[in-house]
Amino acid sequence: MVWDTSPGITTATVLLRLVAAVIPVGQLWVGKLIIDQVVQRITGRSGASNRIWVLVAYEVGLAVLSDLLSRAINLCDSLLGDKFTNHVSLRLMEHANRLDLVSFEDPVFYDKLERARRQTTSRLGMLAVLAGMGQQVITLLSLSAAVVSFSPWFLLLLVIAVIPAFLGETRFAMLAYSILYRWTPERRELDYLRMLGASNQSAKEVKIFGLGQHLADRSRKLFDRFYAENKALAVKRAASGSLLNLLPTAGYYAAYIVIVIRTLAGALSLGSLTFLAGAFARSRSLIENLFSSLNNIAEQALYIKDLFDFFETKPSIASPPNALAAPRPIRSGFEFRGVSFAYPGSDRQVLNGVSFRFDAEERIALIGENGAGKTTLVKLLARLYDPTAGAILLDGIDLREYDVDSLRKEIGVIFQDYMRYDMIAKENVGFGRIEEMENQARIQDAARKSLAEPMIAQFAGGYQQMLGRRFENGIDLSAGQWQKIALARAYMRDAQVLILDEPTASLDARAEFEVFQRFAELTRDRMAVLISHRFSTVRMADRILVLADGEIIEQGTHQQLVAASGRYAELFELQAAGYR
Repeated sequence: MVWDTSPGITTATVLLRLVAAVIPVGQLWVGKLIIDQVVQRITGRSGASNRIWVLVAYEVGLAVLSDLLSRAINLCDSLLGDKFTNHVSLRLMEHANRLDLVSFEDPVFYDKLERARRQTTSRLGMLAVLAGMGQQVITLLSLSAAVVSFSPWFLLLLVIAVIPAFLGETRFAMLAYSILYRWTPERRELDYLRMLGASNQSAKEVKIFGLGQHLADRSRKLFDRFYAENKALAVKRAASGSLLNLLPTAGYYAAYIVIVIRTLAGALSLGSLTFLAGAFARSRSLIENLFSSLNNIAEQALYIKDLFDFFETKPSIASPPNALAAPRPIRSGFEFRGVSFAYPGSDRQVLNGVSFRFDAEERIALIGENGAGKTTLVKLLARLYDPTAGAILLDGIDLREYDVDSLRKEIGVIFQDYMRYDMIAKENVGFGRIEEMENQARIQDAARKSLAEPMIAQFAGGYQQMLGRRFENGIDLSAGQWQKIALARAYMRDAQVLILDEPTASLDARAEFEVFQRFAELTRDRMAVLISHRFSTVRMADRILVLADGEIIEQGTHQQLVAASGRYAELFELQAAGYR
């Protein structure tokens, strides 16, 4: 993934680190030569003063080069980190777009998505750690050659002394990850509570109902519980680490004492003492850093696994090989054959053996109490879900045989929980058919059909006006105004099937009348599905389907259903009584 992000920068940082890796050995060796020359000069044995200054110049040059390389490496790491963040974030968005709607209604999936999202920013240090480890290994190998030439047991002593600390840290890293893993739902709840406590969507109710302190107290309880568990582990980790780190310190000083004794005995020169002591000290530091980095990588890998677990999540709704394009025009329409559906993880059948036809150029309405299965039925029609039993046919062919994208292009939907995009008006409408975003005439035509055009004309920025309060110069709209924008988005699609789920719930009586007058005209030669609790709305349909407990219990025209004196007539009388 790092290579895919930027091959050029990745290559540059590797080459820079290769050069930087051998500089410490060069600096130690030049330092040794300088000390030996100075000792020889002082003792009068030999040594030219000009050679000393040449060596000093070399050391200064190596120091300057080391600093320049360090800055260049930091620059590459920074640039690579930014590109990597964007690369992973885009991959997350693209992969999420391929997943089924059912995934986004699953709390377990949301936990996985939440952990994956955090990796795009909080795990960037892993890139530098990995690259730094490679650099440290090369430096250690060059330093080890010097230490091993003196005594191979010293290097072995250092490695053995560091292993217990490494194992201890690895254990605590896994325990820390397990805490974060278990607390993912609570952390999502904390994020949600923070959003409720400080967002324009919730501000009115939070103030009116005095919820601010309650939300803060609830957040504090969650934080305190998480902090207490995390603190207990952190204290144990610090105590254990302090004790185990005494071992490598003892190993280093034991070897250092031996080197000093050998120098006092005349077996080593002062320069050699300096070189070996420096090489040994740096080797010790590098070994500790490498084990620490390995521990860090082990810890990071636990979190990175969440990212790849998310990428490995596969959609269940996909186009089959050699999928058929959706028919245009639709000739016979849709047919539901014994369709049943239950949401994953639930035993409750939302739809139970539903069978009916939805003919070409027919307008049907779905009516029933909340939870009767109306919205679920149209989600199945748009193949946002697949039935758990039965089949849905389009022109006599199972929906699962069609290309998913081709099918959905023929369906325009406005759900009752439609989106309010904090973007300009043009985008809010144009999203209905993204490939026509630059077709201003089409956008204006869609706005005209939904009766949103007069409203947009009054905006200071017209179709370039920012909607919503999230960004600068944005304006907020009433629920009815937002609904007209959402209707325009549905009309923008120019689909063969138009599905409106409570499309006028936020409109006043006059606006509702105008919208449905226009709706009746616009759907005269196309298929339409209308979901509404308002009988004044559904009576314009060619056929009304009454749902109860996931089954169709009645169907017919308004007059036929009223005359049948069944559930529809009962609901109609209840609503009509409110207007008398």
